[in-house]
Amino acid sequence: MSDKELVITIKTFFGLEEVLAEEIREMGFENVEILNRAVQIQGDWKDVYALNLNCRCALSVLVKLTSFRINEEKDLYKHASRIKWTELFDIKKTFAVRGVINSTIFRNSQLPMLIVKDAIVDQFRDQYDERPNIETKSPQLLFDLYINENDCILSVNTSGLPLFHRGYREATGLAPLNEVVAAGLVRLSGWDKKAPLIDPFVGSGTILIEAALMAAGIPATLERNHYAFKNLKNFDAAVWNEMYDGAKRNASKFENAIIGSDISDEMITKARRNARTFSIGRFIEFQNKSFEQLINLGHKGVMITNPPYGERFDVNVEELYSKLGTWMKTELEGWDCWIISSSEEGMNAIGLKSSRRIKLFNGDIQCSFRKFEMYKGTKKLHKLEGYVPFEDQNEDIAVDETTAENE
Repeated sequence: MSDKELVITIKTFFGLEEVLAEEIREMGFENVEILNRAVQIQGDWKDVYALNLNCRCALSVLVKLTSFRINEEKDLYKHASRIKWTELFDIKKTFAVRGVINSTIFRNSQLPMLIVKDAIVDQFRDQYDERPNIETKSPQLLFDLYINENDCILSVNTSGLPLFHRGYREATGLAPLNEVVAAGLVRLSGWDKKAPLIDPFVGSGTILIEAALMAAGIPATLERNHYAFKNLKNFDAAVWNEMYDGAKRNASKFENAIIGSDISDEMITKARRNARTFSIGRFIEFQNKSFEQLINLGHKGVMITNPPYGERFDVNVEELYSKLGTWMKTELEGWDCWIISSSEEGMNAIGLKSSRRIKLFNGDIQCSFRKFEMYKGTKKLHKLEGYVPFEDQNEDIAVDETTAENE
């Protein structure tokens, strides 16, 4: 496998494939192929390091080790044994094998991972009369197996823990928004990094922190310590250290306000603490207010928010969303308002038709991310009986045929 011809698969959540591809193209990569919950490129090991450090919308970065076809169970062991595992990692490192299996060849979907594990362990035992340890929760190395009927791909997951483990979020609330999803929301919104940005349900601050890091050009995983690629035998510490040390860390004041508010003083404290991990923290304004207390915000900007929904919150969702819609009509004329929620009843209670809908997942919760264009005159016109300012476009939903798990 030539270093210049690595097949690199960057995984993400369903619905974020296009913005991940856009992000990777901005990093200078060409020939970006969009897959289901992933994009694929070719590159070298330096590229692998850069993708892990700089991709905001990525869950993990996989490097293909081999691909092959099988007709029966024993074929998997035969092909897995051909990989030179002892040249990939040291016997003192822990490892795990995870995967996605869609094949009638195997009676048990967990069996293929056990077969690959045996192939790895047997090779070390044959060569050293000793075997590496398996660690299922926090392995130092993670290998990825994908089987679609007869076709198999074995890869090394160079990230290890999913990349939404940024390292900056010490405190969260009841239903924290995944960091990769938050970065994806900012990208999907089209925020130009210059217009005012607000989140009136700021929670632990994830959306605004991801947006501010994006605007400042600071890697979102800068505070993350663990990457699985550091445990590979070919890890080039000099290349990584030069890249990491050269990453931007400091931010100057932003052109326009970035404001987060929350009715909970506890959440505001947590959001401030999370944001102050980076230099951007001093430029995000956190206010202990309900959204209805935010007034005189100007005539143009972007709102991105994740209001309460589900059983973990003791709120009347429909009443809350109705009040949110009224406030948007009153205070946010000229703004683009984006809301992510799993509550259809809540979304309907807002009282405005969305101009765009995107199906997304926050973890394993299916959500809708909707845009409400509050152009000038909305407040006056919505009072007219039967007036609907926008016709719904079809929801941007691709058929989710993948068998991959939400990480």
